[in-house]
Parts: sequence; structure tokens; C-alpha cells
Amino acid sequence: MSFPPNNPSLSPDPNYWHASRSPGPKLGGYGLSQPAGLSNNLNTVFSDRRTLPMYKDKPYFAPRRTGPKARQRKVLYSGLCLFFLVSLWYYMSGWGSPETKISDTGKKGEELWAWVQSLEKEPVYNGNKIKDVDWAARREKVRDAFIVSWDGYAKNAWGTDQYRPVAKDGKNMIEGGMGWIIVDALDTMIMMNLTSRVQHARSWINHSLQYNQDHDVSTFETTIRMLGGLLSAHYLSTTYPNLAPVSGDEDLYIEKATDLAERLSGAFDSRSGVPYASVNLKSSEGIPAHSDEGASSTAEATTVQLEFKYLAKLTGEAEYWRMVEKVMEVVDESKMEDGLLPIYIYPDTGKFRGENIRLGSRGDSYYEYLIKQYLQTSEQEPVYKDMWDEALMGMRKHLIAYTKRAQLTVLGERPEGLRGRFVPKMDHLVCFLPGTIALGATGGLPLSQAKKSPNWSQRQDEEILLAKELTKTCWATYLVTKTGLAPEITYFKLDNPPVMMKDMYPESTITTENRKSQQEDLPLKSKPLYPLDDESLNWENDLDIHMQDRHNLQRPETVESLLYMYRITEDETYRHWGWEIFKSFVKHTAVVDDDNHHSDSKSIIGFTSLNNVNAIPPVRRDNMESFWMAETLKYFYLLFSDRDFISLEDNVFNTEAHPLPRFQLGGDLTTGWKRKSREAEPVPEPASQQKTQ
Repeated sequence: MSFPPNNPSLSPDPNYWHASRSPGPKLGGYGLSQPAGLSNNLNTVFSDRRTLPMYKDKPYFAPRRTGPKARQRKVLYSGLCLFFLVSLWYYMSGWGSPETKISDTGKKGEELWAWVQSLEKEPVYNGNKIKDVDWAARREKVRDAFIVSWDGYAKNAWGTDQYRPVAKDGKNMIEGGMGWIIVDALDTMIMMNLTSRVQHARSWINHSLQYNQDHDVSTFETTIRMLGGLLSAHYLSTTYPNLAPVSGDEDLYIEKATDLAERLSGAFDSRSGVPYASVNLKSSEGIPAHSDEGASSTAEATTVQLEFKYLAKLTGEAEYWRMVEKVMEVVDESKMEDGLLPIYIYPDTGKFRGENIRLGSRGDSYYEYLIKQYLQTSEQEPVYKDMWDEALMGMRKHLIAYTKRAQLTVLGERPEGLRGRFVPKMDHLVCFLPGTIALGATGGLPLSQAKKSPNWSQRQDEEILLAKELTKTCWATYLVTKTGLAPEITYFKLDNPPVMMKDMYPESTITTENRKSQQEDLPLKSKPLYPLDDESLNWENDLDIHMQDRHNLQRPETVESLLYMYRITEDETYRHWGWEIFKSFVKHTAVVDDDNHHSDSKSIIGFTSLNNVNAIPPVRRDNMESFWMAETLKYFYLLFSDRDFISLEDNVFNTEAHPLPRFQLGGDLTTGWKRKSREAEPVPEPASQQKTQ
């Protein structure tokens, strides 16, 4: 199911914003009816404490405003306060409460509970071919799980940032809240065509969401979740008007996003341009990390580009573009060996701290955004493709090893740098990588189509093979546990010294010159995981889950890769794996209504994180992460949808699963830097330093 694009947000007409607004002042607006000639007056933007462009009003930055317009806005703002108080009474009195808008919550919960009971009779996928699967019906089960998750939150913790489905309460991370759950889940609801719930969320965003708190927040998390969520909601609502159509000002989401972006921009006011870890929302002042000697996480500093670049495209404000692009230039100027970066960077100097190299926490999404920046701008910025290719080759040279028995592919860590020891440890976060590798190899096209390109080579064949093998390893971390859910971290048992990629694949392009593709799928080197009841395979002994790592936080990365792998390879195996994971989530993380003790009428009211994936019954953490609805359930929904629904060819997903459109460069939006020449240094790997942990 797909819908024709209708995206005024990417209109080449520079007067689009001006024409779309009604004349005259608008309460809380951004003055977008100003003459078009002012919109690109960028010479003084953000200079002298980032003076605002003349065509924007910032309703929550009133202290910086003086003069008649500010006084007029103050009168109007008083009217808004009165309206807000009336609205607040309306909601609190029960007339506008979620319960009056949502009627099928209990029914959905009861149906899910009954379905969970029936799972005992459903055979577990055992590597066999399954025909005539009703994927649309499976997609509806995901939608039901979302409805139950959302409605439980709406009933018990509406408007709060954190939700405990067992205790049935919530709390805010800062005073006044951030809209953390509502904004993060909004585009999932749009995709699922949940119109009444979208309208309810939109009303809350319109009347209650504001970012004026005198409090520091994470620059990265706020960008990918809140800014990304608002931008994606704007994009989907304007491009797919038949999905959850609601009434109201179509500029709402972009106005909220622009206000938030202006506040976040202060994080980039470091000497190097690398953003500080946190920023004060009210003052827009960047704040260094309280630990790690003030260094920012490398991944976090380099995973804000997709969001700000799209905002620049929407508003014509090129400074957003330059601001985040500068970070990439600073990072690349360090000329780190084989494109692999330490996980901390100092904002003041732009220099890296330490030598710890990994693709788990604090390292992961830097690499993800390299290839996605290239795709976002319709492959018009080859600098990011070059950086991605270099980094991926570096991973293959230094970070890929194979387990002792089953030769499962492991992407490990180098805590002391590329010449240091290899640690066979994979955070669940690492499981974003196989899907991203496949995306980079084909650009999102189906493999069958991409292979017809005259530029297809042996290197892409190897990248697809690596993506398949890494996906298989991530899947194994689910198969090995009692709940069928992966732990937060998995260690692997290797030979000593470990077998590295150059040993397993001596003819690969990391050791030989690239050659033309033979147009044949390269064979897997790992041993089979199936059938599950074949004890002679013994692959489970290659995995080692430490006690402190047994928790499951409802993370999406493996499901994310399954989506990419299915849509690119068109192999339904990945859908079957995803279905098994979804069933395990519903079966073991469901929160059942304890107020009703009649077993024949139990109802699922939510889903929660787990403390131990190897405990039956599972030990619950009583916390529903916002990315459960924003990412995990969204990726399940897309995995079971037709491949052209929110297609990979036309969109890029930010690291929080918020889809943004691909677009063309133009005007002030262009690559403003070039890579400096570099010579790769050989990396000796003495056997004495190849001990495993």
C-alpha cells in the first residue's frame, strides 16, 4: 500500500511558506509572511549570540524581544494563556480526557491476551519454508500492540515523559515535560492511520508542548527524538494526506520544530563547532558533559545532521546546514586510521579523547549517518559515501572475527585502539549495522535491481554477504535465550588468536584488488542454526551472556536490520525471524490487568522492559521506553507491510526511526567542505596482542 507523493514541504517555490499562511500576525507564529528576500539573509545569523533571522518570531524567547511588536505579542500571549487554562480545565474535568476518545482499548487488550494463549499451538519457525502467510493480518497484530501500548499511556500517564505500565503512572524528566513519548510516537500513529489518536496528540502538542524550561537536556536525544519526531510528522502529514488526516494548521509541527532547533543551536557554540553534550532549553547555552572530562560522545555529536539538514531545506535557513556540516569536517580533519573513530570528542578542541573504538554505545550512529547523509541528499554529496566506504573497510579489517564452533560473524571492539586487543562483545545497539550495510550497498534498491548496475562489483557482493552474516548473528542472540528476546550485551567465544575476516576470506577486497562481480550470491561461511532441536550443531555455546547484561530494553536494532534485509534481498526469511521476535515480545513483556482476576477475561494493558531474558516467568522492570512505540513497533509494522510503503528508495530513517525525505541540493544548501588528502598507514597486529577477553 503506497500513496502518491504530495509534499509541499519540499516545494522548490521559495514563496511556499509565505503563500501558505493567512495574512496578518498569527499567535505564536514565526512571521513567515515576511518578504521572501529576508529569508536567506544569513550573514549575521547566530553571530553575537546567534541573532535570529528576521523572518522568525520565537514566542518563548520573549525576553530577547523589545518594541511594539513584542508588546503586541504580549497581549496576544495573555489571550493564549487564558485559552490554555480553559483547555486545561476541559481536559482535567474529563470532557476531553483520552477515555472519551478511545473506546476499543479494553477489547484490543482482551484480543491480544487471547491471541497470546493461542501461541502455544503455533509452531516455532525452524528454518522451513512457509507458504501462504497473511502478512497483512500479522501487521494488524503489531497495530493492536501499539494501540494497547498507547492507550495505556494515554489513560494513566498522559503528557508525561516516562511511563510505568505496571504501576500505571508516569513522570516528567524535567519540569513541564518534553513531550517525549507523544512526539516520539506520533509518526508511528500516522503510518498506522490512527486518526483519532493523532488528533488527540496533535491537540496536546498545540496547546501544551513548549520548550521554555530552564533546564539542560541531551543535545543528541532531544534532536533525534523530539526534533526528528516533529519533522517526520510534518513530512508524513503533508506527503501522505490520506494517512490519519486531521484538522488544524499544517505548520504546527514545523513551527514547534523550529523553536526547538533554535534552542538546541546553542550547543554548537563551542570553539571547534562540535556540540556540547547538553544544552539549556531556556538560555540556549551549551553545557559540557559532567563526566569524561567534558568530552561529548562521538556518535551523539555526529548524529544530528539528518534532522538539521532537513529543517534547513524546509525553512531555507542555511545556517542549520552549516552548523551540523561543520561537525563532520572537524571529525574528518583528525584523519583517524581507516575511518574508525574513538568514542569521545572534546567540543572545545575537536580532538578525540582516548582510543576506544566500537560500534556499540557512543560509537554506533556516527557510521549510520555517513551513508544516510549521502542518501538524504540524493547521492549528491560523495564526501559522505567516501567516509562510509573507508569506515566499512576499516571494520572489515579490524573489527570482524568469527566464533569458535559455528563461525558466526562478530563485530567486536578495540578498547585500546586498532593495535590493541580485540574484545568479542556486541551491544544490541550494534545490530543496526547489517541493515545499514545492505542499505549502503544498494542505496535501498532491491538487490535484484541493484545488481544490474554497471557499477556493481565484488565489493558490494561482499558487503551483502557481511550484512547477511551479521544479521544471522543478531538473530542468534534471540534464539539462545529462554524468552526468545535478546540481552542488552552478548559476548562470543573465539579461537585464540581469533580468526579475523582476512583469515576467513583471504580473497576478499580487504586483501586483494576489487574485481567485477560474478553476479552470484557468495556462500555463507557460518554453520546452520537450524533445526533448533539438533543438539549436534552446538552453536549456542559460542554465545556468552553475562549476568549484568541479561536485561532487555525493548530495543529496535535487530528488527530495524530485518526490515532493511527483507526489503533489499526480498528474502522472507527475515520476516519470519521478525514474527518470532514479535511473538516473544508480546508473550513475555505484556503487562496484564491485575484488577480483573477472572482468567477468561484478562486483558493486556501495556508492555515493559525485562530484567532477565533467561527467566521464565520473566522479571519485569516496569518501564516502557519511548522507542518501543517510536521504533520497535514501527519497524515491525513496516516489516510486515508491502515493501513500497514508506519506501527505502524515497526516504531515510533517522536513528530514532523517524522517516525523512530524500531531496536535491540547491541554493545555499550544498557541501561546504572537502576532505583533505591522507595516506593510509598499515596496522600491524602482532599475535601477542590478539588475545581475546
